[in-house]
Amino acid sequence: MRPDEVRAVVVAFVYFFFALSSWFVLRPMRDTVAASSGATQLSWLWVGTLGTMLVANAVFSAVVVRFPPRKFIPYAYHAVALSLVAFYVAFRMLGAVEGSAADLWIGRAFYVWTSVFNLFVTSLFWCFMADAFQSEQAKRLFGFIGVGGTLGSISGSAVTAGLAARLGSANLLIVSVVLIEIAVLAVLQFPQTAAMSTGGTGAVSVRGRGAKGDDSAALGGSVFAGFTHVIKSRYLVATAVFIALFTFGSTFLYFEQSAIIGATFADRTSRTVVLARIELAVQVLTVLTQIFFTGRLIRWFGLGVVLAVVPLLSMVGFGLLGGVSSFAAVASFVVLRRAGNFALTNPAMEVLFTVVPREDKYKAKSFIETFVYRIGDQAGAWTFAGLVALGLSYTHIAWFAVPICAVWLGVSVWLARQQALLAQAVVGQSVSIAPDRDV
Repeated sequence: MRPDEVRAVVVAFVYFFFALSSWFVLRPMRDTVAASSGATQLSWLWVGTLGTMLVANAVFSAVVVRFPPRKFIPYAYHAVALSLVAFYVAFRMLGAVEGSAADLWIGRAFYVWTSVFNLFVTSLFWCFMADAFQSEQAKRLFGFIGVGGTLGSISGSAVTAGLAARLGSANLLIVSVVLIEIAVLAVLQFPQTAAMSTGGTGAVSVRGRGAKGDDSAALGGSVFAGFTHVIKSRYLVATAVFIALFTFGSTFLYFEQSAIIGATFADRTSRTVVLARIELAVQVLTVLTQIFFTGRLIRWFGLGVVLAVVPLLSMVGFGLLGGVSSFAAVASFVVLRRAGNFALTNPAMEVLFTVVPREDKYKAKSFIETFVYRIGDQAGAWTFAGLVALGLSYTHIAWFAVPICAVWLGVSVWLARQQALLAQAVVGQSVSIAPDRDV
């Protein structure tokens, strides 16, 4: 870390800590709803999530063209906080009786909404980071910045695991609101990117065609740019496919986890506690990997190898799960896969967006990491439900995911090669270029 980067990195670390701790207080509550649902009912919840995500993307696109990042990011987080207050009131006043019709429908609405906002909370953070740091900086710093999010995840999971039984799930919503508002304060403290544009190297910060010299101006452009720019670029299309294949496999594993936990643990509180413990194990393994290995692996072996780790792990894991279907097996695979994703895949994937124009860092990136993400979820959900309807067991369904992960592996290798070419072109020309439109 260079001296001129210290403030930005520390503030980003704090920002990510509180943003993810806010979400991970809620994640076990959301997953409790999933554990109480069958595969078909869960698929319908994901249909609702996809529809809500489409509406949320339209609203986000309308806001992002009118306001600079330092304004629309706090606006978005304030909206999330208000929604959580509304759910708190609904759970306390209408859903106080567990298992009642009101409790059931409020829980379903909560599942859908939190499945939408958790992607926006994380995506907005990384949009901001991809805009603030160059490719070379990202490879050095994103692993450390990711530690902030992981520690926040551990803290949020620990809070839920330790306090859910004593405080009740509804009261944890207020804890989440406080944490996300602290994240907003961190956004406001982030240094102007123009002030760190040289990065200590004398190189000009690359923002994209027609970009402003700092982040105080609105992005402008079309509200449909998030979609149109993706379909015009092979690089962005491949990134979208990468995300969709990842979520497809994650959905298969998520459904296996939900079904087995639902059958193993009888009531809502015990399911919430065991899910929080799984989450805690994921985050502890993640932070150890981020501290000791993430940055070094990217430097030693390159972006391609790091992007390929989780696809390879997933091929092996689903193959082994095809031989045995138990709580221990599923929990172990979940911990390893999700820790690998947080510690390796996520920081490496965010590096991919440092070489695209500034407008794409917010619009196309958000579209890919939210709507396309949920498209992959939906495809995985209905495929899983269809295979269950055909009478396949969970072990047989696991084998279906192996070739999907093999394709995902191939896409990751191609993307890493393209990112290297684009990063070299940016450094050589000192201007931003649009992937595949100019290369």
